[in-house]
Amino acid sequence: MGNWVVNHWFSVLFLATWLGLNVFLFVHAFLSYEKADKYYYTREILGFCRRTLRKQLDHNLTFHKLVAYMICLHTAIHIIAHLFNFEHYSKSRQATDGSLASLTQWRMEYVTFTSIAGLTGVIITIALVLMVTSAVEFIRRSYFEVFWYTHHVFIIYFIGLGIHGIGGIVRGQTEESLNASHPHRCAESFKQWDVHDSHCKHPQFEGLPAESWKWILAPVVLYIFERILRFYRSQQKVVITKVVMHPSKVLELQMNKRGFSMEVGQYIFVNCPSISYLEWHPFTLTSAPEEDFFSIHIRAAGDWTENLIRAFEQQQSPIPRIEVDGPFGTVSEDVFQYEVAVLVGAGIGVTPFASVLKSIWYKFRHADHNLKTQTIYFYWICRETGAFAWFNDLLASLEREMEELGKVDFLNYRLFLTGWDSNIAGHATLNFDKATDILTGLKQKTSFGRPMWDNEFSTIANAHPRSVVGVFLCGPQALAKSLSKRCHQYSSLDPRKVQFYFNKENF
Repeated sequence: MGNWVVNHWFSVLFLATWLGLNVFLFVHAFLSYEKADKYYYTREILGFCRRTLRKQLDHNLTFHKLVAYMICLHTAIHIIAHLFNFEHYSKSRQATDGSLASLTQWRMEYVTFTSIAGLTGVIITIALVLMVTSAVEFIRRSYFEVFWYTHHVFIIYFIGLGIHGIGGIVRGQTEESLNASHPHRCAESFKQWDVHDSHCKHPQFEGLPAESWKWILAPVVLYIFERILRFYRSQQKVVITKVVMHPSKVLELQMNKRGFSMEVGQYIFVNCPSISYLEWHPFTLTSAPEEDFFSIHIRAAGDWTENLIRAFEQQQSPIPRIEVDGPFGTVSEDVFQYEVAVLVGAGIGVTPFASVLKSIWYKFRHADHNLKTQTIYFYWICRETGAFAWFNDLLASLEREMEELGKVDFLNYRLFLTGWDSNIAGHATLNFDKATDILTGLKQKTSFGRPMWDNEFSTIANAHPRSVVGVFLCGPQALAKSLSKRCHQYSSLDPRKVQFYFNKENF
């Protein structure tokens, strides 16, 4: 067993790192939600396990990035180790006058660019560098196509990794030679290897068999299975029942698909073959599970979305064909698991909460007594007034519904406008005494600027001193850091008092 560990030290190191990473992520996620799960101790054990595991899956992108960092780290270690090996080899083969130095350098370059191991090593290293550099946030946000296509170089990476060890450049002592001249017994008596009656003979070496395929076989099989499943789902016919163009260049598509079933806050991947056969983009579902269709809202945020909006604006006949894969789960599915929920949307990031608020409207209409949520605080932060337009009807209908049912305190919403000029501000000030907001037509007046989060969290904590509050965000990372900090700051040290738990949408 000890010899196996010595001969396979890199594999052991990688496996130990991978297992340690999994354990760390699981423990971190479990502790993050342990208090919330204890609060709901009356639920079934099965429900507890299912919810904990589902929340663990919400860290899939974090896990993906950490694994990528570890691959980069071990790749660097692997390359440096080979360079040291070549250096030791060079020193061992050089004569005292250094006559073999140039020959050794030539051999190193020859092995690197002509052998299977060397050539595949160069190729997969270049592929890894391309994938990592194109995945930085700036490129991913601004040049999504570059990120999308470059990331699929992983196919070349895995193929090269699978055949990397075929050349047998790493050599080990043969089984027969180990039995005849084991290093533990013969290493110290190397000077007597040539003696005729010596029990120790010159060791014999051979190229070690390739083993990298063993590590990638299971992930490759799972990936192929998943791609086949997604391809099958994406080929199912999607019927577009309604197309609506909202202000601020927001396109709404209402669709039907056989066997489609969703939960609040989930998202789908959308492809338009007439624009690109390979590009799939995630969009949050804005419809409620109770509706007989599913819908998405698409804002112009790049070449692909602009081309899609332009195609529907032209009202071509027939309309562009859409392929859909999903739905896929997000943290917003858990919004009804909290007595108090805080929903924060920035710009088009309001879309998952449109699904939540629509579902609430239906639950009240049908007197759903299983609804555990008692209060919802909704914050929507936008740069321009036009962005509010497509969401006004839903908020207005919720206002009327809450008034009719005598539950005006159930939904507390605030709209914040971060981009305005003096004309808008002056107009709003002159009409402040009107019953409805001059910008949105809602009873709740629009605030100018950004929320004072310390005041908001303090108010919520005082209003619900013994509640578990779920804070859900769909927005930028800077806002996520701010809200996460407030959740820790305003959570009581006493687990029986108010606790804030932060949840962020990840795509």
